[in-house]
Amino acid sequence: MDWNSAVNGFKAYLMLERSLSQNSIDAYEDDVLKLYQYTEIQEIKKSPLEVQFEDIESFIHWINKMGLGARSQARIISGIKAFYKYLLVEDLIDDTPTELIEGPRLSRKIPDVLSYEEISLILLQIDMSTDHGQRNKAMLETLYACGLRVSELITLKLSNYHPEVGYIKVLGKNNKERIVPIGEEAMKQIAFYCDGIRRHLKVIDPKHSDFIFLNRRGKRLSRIMIFNIIKDLTAKAGIKKKVSPHTFRHSFATHLVEGGADLRAVQDMLGHESITTTEIYTHLDTDYLRETILSFHPRNKNRTKTVYS
Repeated sequence: MDWNSAVNGFKAYLMLERSLSQNSIDAYEDDVLKLYQYTEIQEIKKSPLEVQFEDIESFIHWINKMGLGARSQARIISGIKAFYKYLLVEDLIDDTPTELIEGPRLSRKIPDVLSYEEISLILLQIDMSTDHGQRNKAMLETLYACGLRVSELITLKLSNYHPEVGYIKVLGKNNKERIVPIGEEAMKQIAFYCDGIRRHLKVIDPKHSDFIFLNRRGKRLSRIMIFNIIKDLTAKAGIKKKVSPHTFRHSFATHLVEGGADLRAVQDMLGHESITTTEIYTHLDTDYLRETILSFHPRNKNRTKTVYS
């Protein structure tokens, strides 16, 4: 099997078996093509099925010399590991040459988190006397109440909004659905917006009629518009932190965990496949961790009642 056939098969596998987005598929393809490019440059006359551990190791040294950052290197290594896992699953190879390959150690980059008071201050900057203000209030309340990604917010549909039971159905990454509870304040603001503003729009694009949040032309909002709205409100609030829609999501998770929410429940609400990702987003402080361990570890329970004979 040559490289082109293997890469095409890999792309089909990512689309059909793993249901990845086109952007993700393109990224994986690019990772594998870098390895192929390396074999061409180094005149390594091997098909992808013949590549050995030593070849992968040399390739990693090569991309390191190119000056790529640790995260870029880790991304490439992850893509190549996925490629050889595919070949293994398809019984095209007996073992993978990436088995013992480790990526560079990455530090946990913790983004800024807003306090509840800072979020309230940002919301106070919204001009509620305007139609856009009513909509923006409903959007940001929903963003914070449900911990949504910006893409999930702008694609939130009326047909997936169930205020009678207090839940929304969210279409997340890789088209995976999840059910997320929504708070009373967010539902109240959505009702104000839908009844007072949305229903009175002069025109609504039929293709966008099921989306909750629309612009004045009756079309779905763009990601950049949400970024700009938050950027403007943050500046008006005098907050110097770097704030984006994702900051609201991060703050949502942090406030839940610091308030005592179960980490698994937060994982489900955020739509994370791995709880490790949730731990990065919540970055528990040491006081909270200490309190949790002292409260729930079996060796610490009833410690004041222990009697020694």
